[in-house]
Amino acid sequence: MTQHLAAPSTGTSTDAPGHRTGWWQDAVIYQVYPRSFADGNGDGMGDLAGVTARLPYLRDLGVDAVWLSPFYASPQADAGYDVADYRTIDPMFGSLPDADALLRQAHALGLRVIVDLVPNHSSDRHEWFKRALAEGPGSALRDRYHFRPGKGTDGELPPNDWESIFGGPAWTRTTDPDGTPGDWYLHLFAPEQPDFNWEHPAVADEFRSILRFWLDMGVDGFRVDVAHGLVKADGLPDLGSHDQLKLLGNDVMPFFDQDGVHEVYRSWRTILDEYPAGPSSDGGRILVAEAWTPTVERTANYVRPDEMHQAFNFQYLSTAWDAAELRKVIDSSLAAMRPVGAPTTWVLSNHDVTRHATRFANPPGLGTQIRTPGDRDKGLRRARAATLLMLALPGSAYVYQGEELGLPDVTDLPDEARQDPSFFRAEGQDGFRDGCRVPIPWTREGSSYGFGDGGSWLPQPAGWGDLSVEAQTGAEGSTLELYRAAIAARRAHPGLGAGSDVEWESAPEGVLVLRRPGFVCTVNTTGATVELAVPGTLLLASAPVAVEGGTVELPADTTVWWTV
Repeated sequence: MTQHLAAPSTGTSTDAPGHRTGWWQDAVIYQVYPRSFADGNGDGMGDLAGVTARLPYLRDLGVDAVWLSPFYASPQADAGYDVADYRTIDPMFGSLPDADALLRQAHALGLRVIVDLVPNHSSDRHEWFKRALAEGPGSALRDRYHFRPGKGTDGELPPNDWESIFGGPAWTRTTDPDGTPGDWYLHLFAPEQPDFNWEHPAVADEFRSILRFWLDMGVDGFRVDVAHGLVKADGLPDLGSHDQLKLLGNDVMPFFDQDGVHEVYRSWRTILDEYPAGPSSDGGRILVAEAWTPTVERTANYVRPDEMHQAFNFQYLSTAWDAAELRKVIDSSLAAMRPVGAPTTWVLSNHDVTRHATRFANPPGLGTQIRTPGDRDKGLRRARAATLLMLALPGSAYVYQGEELGLPDVTDLPDEARQDPSFFRAEGQDGFRDGCRVPIPWTREGSSYGFGDGGSWLPQPAGWGDLSVEAQTGAEGSTLELYRAAIAARRAHPGLGAGSDVEWESAPEGVLVLRRPGFVCTVNTTGATVELAVPGTLLLASAPVAVEGGTVELPADTTVWWTV
């Protein structure tokens, strides 16, 4: 069931004539977390040279593009999402020539490259912020961030009641050059990540320049971190509530999803549209929003025709393994994107959430950061089925490194090994993101299972080698071969990929049957075998299925693709 059904992607629009209006419409995009993908110099930390060496693997997997998490100069207070210099590579990852080599090699292999951009905040070691502190009150550079006097008799209280996503107040008090307590500055995340003031023209000018710098280098697009956070409500009003994290995703907040962000992205779109398609592109450069919004309808605002090209579908990622819930979020996602003409995106895992092989191994309702391993066999079975459902849906799909190996989250990391900054704070995010960031295994044996010659920056579990690329390559029924076959079939079948509609057919409770042109996908989310009428010719299945005459026994937690 997992043999290759087509040659790996060449990254060109000729693979499926008439299938696309832009390469991103149906792209399968692979997220690389550079520090955990491959180590090229043996220091225990992944780097750009390591990524470049492994690009042929991604070509053979069949993906269209690679998204790289941040590799910029950074003190690494939040794994590179605290940027000190947006035009320099952090030495732990390499150099600008290494970035150039990666881009050239990727394009030669037919892969596009999307880089992370972090515009909501900088590092507190950014030159602007360092000078703002050193120059003290009255410094013009303070206007490029959110500095405010405190409340209380001596300014000892934060300017408002906003809470950091990582826990605690969203404000930190400064010390003036003369040693006295000074103003406070806003940081929606760690104190080492002060928020930019996007009302200041210098901030907008700087990021337009940064866009051009990387576009001139040859990148094919940008994934925009915290795209919903740039603009804050006028006057920075109190929210009037504690436990504010519980409100995220349920309402528009004074610091998230403000309407003013859209003016920023319209200006960015004009810049990207000035650039011709990259060396391997058939439809130009793209912007991808990481935008946590209360509804998919508000997410659609980020991908109107003059703004971004894609936005992450976090509502889908957060949905339990339940047929009714999945159908509901699929329908609402497609309906929201249809009026703006943007592709719907689908994602199951990333560097901030527990891997879906572990989420689905646990009972529903535990959120997206889970501390228990759950039922490993059930989790992998559901993860494989969920992947085939995701890849059957119209639009673009994101794959997080290692999910194609069926990797579980590492839930038993010792506290002394953890590096997630929110783990060390009293409140906020659970702080267990390290579990999905453990370096992936390439070989059966070795000190780091082929990750590099110098160990790995987070400890890998015993037995990791059995899940390695080496162990799974060519192995019938392996998760890696399932992904390879599914991505190839998705590219080869004219009814899959781009589009905006699915047709639902009647099905027993807990089962989904969706139809696309010349294609049917059947999904059993229940814990028992279900008998269905055979809808066509078996194409691919997430688990072995028994077809007898005109019926098929669909095992528990299984997805099957059919051609009709």
